[in-house]
Amino acid sequence: MVAQQTKTKAQLEQEKKENLRKIAEAEKILSETESERKVTIGQLTAINEQVKARESLIVALNQEVALLNGEIGELNIVVRALQRDLTNLKKEYASMIYSSYKANRGFSTLTFLFSSQTFNQLFKRLKYLEQYSESRKIQASQIEQVSRALNLQRTDVEGKIKEQQKLLAQQINENKKLVSLKDRKSSLVAELNKREKEIRSEMGERKKSIEQLDKLIAELIRREIEKSRTLSTVNEADENALTGLFEQTKGKMAWPVSTGFISMKFGMQPHPVLKNIEIENTGIEIQTNQGETVKSVFIGEVKTLAFVPGHYNVVVVKHGSYYTVYSRLKEVNVKKGQKVNASDVIGKVHTSGEGVSELHFEVWKNTEKLDPEKWLTK
Repeated sequence: MVAQQTKTKAQLEQEKKENLRKIAEAEKILSETESERKVTIGQLTAINEQVKARESLIVALNQEVALLNGEIGELNIVVRALQRDLTNLKKEYASMIYSSYKANRGFSTLTFLFSSQTFNQLFKRLKYLEQYSESRKIQASQIEQVSRALNLQRTDVEGKIKEQQKLLAQQINENKKLVSLKDRKSSLVAELNKREKEIRSEMGERKKSIEQLDKLIAELIRREIEKSRTLSTVNEADENALTGLFEQTKGKMAWPVSTGFISMKFGMQPHPVLKNIEIENTGIEIQTNQGETVKSVFIGEVKTLAFVPGHYNVVVVKHGSYYTVYSRLKEVNVKKGQKVNASDVIGKVHTSGEGVSELHFEVWKNTEKLDPEKWLTK
């Protein structure tokens, strides 16, 4: 039955819209990275995002086609049942007309009535004619109703078939685009492999930059923990309350940027180009549009503004026992000690010389690094 499908048609339509949005977003980001002509890892991650979104779109299309198959099958069962009912009703109606003709044998209704031997017989014949006439009307009405229902069901089936054909055409088109995208990806990887030495050098610089950023955050948190030991009871209660509120946002937190996708996840991640090479990521990278506004994800206090080579401007915001880190900013709109609310502007994302706009975002609980993706809304 259609109702037993894993996803409803409305859910699949929503998935399609979301995947088309992601594809358009990734295409825009990709076009910005391509403006520099040089083949970059940023281009590769944007294409990977498009591939992922198109694959999800094709899965949703497949599921919708399957859903329509089920609906068409059920509608055809109803059509066949209605067709049988209509045929039977027409046979019964024809039989009724023929029986009436045989009973009267050419006599008029008046002759049939006035040939009665007694008044009682006349009354019975009159009632019989009334009932018979009513039965014929009901039968004719039923035939009309079933015919109308049958036509509606047939129209519905035709509509579903057209919808299915449209989806199948879209599916074929998306498959072609996916094949083209994967060819483009292979070509990019081949070009990037030619720059292996340069990429390895960039990895070394990135590692140094991450170590500097880690050292900066760890020192800040150490000082904050020492300071917390001298807090008054009231201030300690406020800190604990803020910590609790922050924890309640896990999985529901707004993204620090309005558009973009996660171009590198948290923890040890395979290098997008170099084989058998892993990169340790202390947060997540969010590839976004040039000049994208970066916002605070929660209420808190700005604790540090710094400049770290490779990470450019860095802002650290404290939320009780939690800290959020925003780096690779080209400009900053907050000051140290400033109180911020969720969605307050922190700054704008930096765009590299290769045209890649990428925010580095981290979440810490005291000295423990957490996976930011688990905190953000899906």
